[in-house]
Amino acid sequence: MLPRKSRPDASDSGFTLLELLVVIAILGLLAALVGPQLFNALGGAKIKAAKLQINNIEGVLGEYKLDVGSFPTTEQGLGALVTKPTDVETWNGPYTKVESQLKDPWNHPWIYHNPASREGHDYDLCSAGPNGTASEPGQPDAICN
Repeated sequence: MLPRKSRPDASDSGFTLLELLVVIAILGLLAALVGPQLFNALGGAKIKAAKLQINNIEGVLGEYKLDVGSFPTTEQGLGALVTKPTDVETWNGPYTKVESQLKDPWNHPWIYHNPASREGHDYDLCSAGPNGTASEPGQPDAICN
């Protein structure tokens, strides 16, 4: 007859402290490797969103120009797409009903200048970037048309 297996002691079941520490270390290493890549992907998505929003606003500015005959001035700003400027007669707006479109993906107001400070552009339309530090086209964080 075979001997019966005895019931395991409480000390025989579960994980040891060393095993738990090894698992925690492996998880920490994985988080350190994957985390930065994930945050870079999210940052890149906002930059792509800013470029898409710039394209959308350019289309709306084109409609404004067809109606009024010129793009809004720097003083009128992009607000002229939502509310009629006092010195404009042929305004058929609002050209956008979403006022949140007047802010970039980082919730900063768009940088708009008419006339443009860059050659080959009718106007400057830029995002201040993730840090909100750019104030003019050509600055490192600026995302422009």
